Amino acid sequence: MKKIISIYLDSFKGLSQAAWLLAVVMLINRMGSMVIPFLGLYMTQVLHFDIKQVGIVLMSYGIGSVCGSYIGGWLTDRIGSFKVQFGSLVLASPLFLLIPLFKEVQSLSVMIFTLSLIFDAFRPANSVSVASYAKPENITRAFSLNRLAINLGFSIGPAVAGFLATISFNWIFYGNSFAVMCAAVIFFIFFNKRQKRTDVKAKKEALVDGNLTVKQSRNPYTDVPFILFNIFCCIFSFCFFQLITTLPIFYREVHHLDDHQIGFLLGWSGFVIVLLEMFVVHVAEKRFSLISTLVFGTILCALSYAMLNYMGGLGWLYFTFFIFGLGEMLTLPFMATVSVNRSTPKTQGAYMGFNSLAFSAANIFSPLLGTSIVDSFGFTTLWWATALTLSLTGLGFYLVLKWMR
Repeated sequence: MKKIISIYLDSFKGLSQAAWLLAVVMLINRMGSMVIPFLGLYMTQVLHFDIKQVGIVLMSYGIGSVCGSYIGGWLTDRIGSFKVQFGSLVLASPLFLLIPLFKEVQSLSVMIFTLSLIFDAFRPANSVSVASYAKPENITRAFSLNRLAINLGFSIGPAVAGFLATISFNWIFYGNSFAVMCAAVIFFIFFNKRQKRTDVKAKKEALVDGNLTVKQSRNPYTDVPFILFNIFCCIFSFCFFQLITTLPIFYREVHHLDDHQIGFLLGWSGFVIVLLEMFVVHVAEKRFSLISTLVFGTILCALSYAMLNYMGGLGWLYFTFFIFGLGEMLTLPFMATVSVNRSTPKTQGAYMGFNSLAFSAANIFSPLLGTSIVDSFGFTTLWWATALTLSLTGLGFYLVLKWMR
């Protein structure tokens, strides 16, 4: 037990001060992510939109996220990650205040698209900052710390939003705006003129045909192995996002859980990640290769979906979510590591933007695909299909990462 506790504490050691400060900024920023989980309720209860209209607005959010990921990566390579992150936060804050003024489907769709584009430009720039300020040997753990902050923020934010909604839905937008502006101020104080780590070299060397040569800056959009890697990341995300789209419906319609029980189940996933991710990633980095970690994590996610077809009780559902959480810990941080390792200092923004775009693209179509399968064939078919797809994705990761290496 003492050894396990020692390893757990070691997983948090060695991270740079900047990595911790970036996690603080991300925590505050994501604590303010109150609008999105409640946007559907706002549109149905306050604006009285039907389901089709809600879908149109939410799709505009996904499209804006794709555009924001691309533009954020492109701008990061040209003006730097600090300016993109600070600009994204400063511009997004007042946009949250304007949302209640738009009450028609068309105008609200345009507004949500604009907000998503600006807000999600933050993500690739932030990923570049994490890689730039982290010690080279701790890059994956720095990404894990950032994800820990995101999950903790997502756990706190909706709870606060639920309280604000009892006053007025408009207070959710006001609270979101305030939190984002706080994140902007703290980010500016901590990172304005802060120097990045000097051991990030402008040139990397690669051994090609037995000769030591300088690796040229690649374009991620013509880098065939990286394109294939992102296709598999997108497929993984299609399956991953069933977690927040069809899975809650499955809990309600098949297991007959109430809102309180569903909320605790979804919160359990975030709790497991906050508690264990740094430890799990630390052990995986020490004992396993990047390829085996990514493949094993993907297989665990496949297993968790297959387990849903066994009709156990509430304890079984918690256990399946625990297995899924382990798989998530072993995949998402290491996907970011692959993108960083594949890039050069001059193309980090483009590479991280392309990787973010893969997740954003899945976010557009995943809800439609999942609900369509359920409507036509039922939940059992969806879970078997998802498990099979993730298993094949694990094989794809193995082959494409072997090619990259």
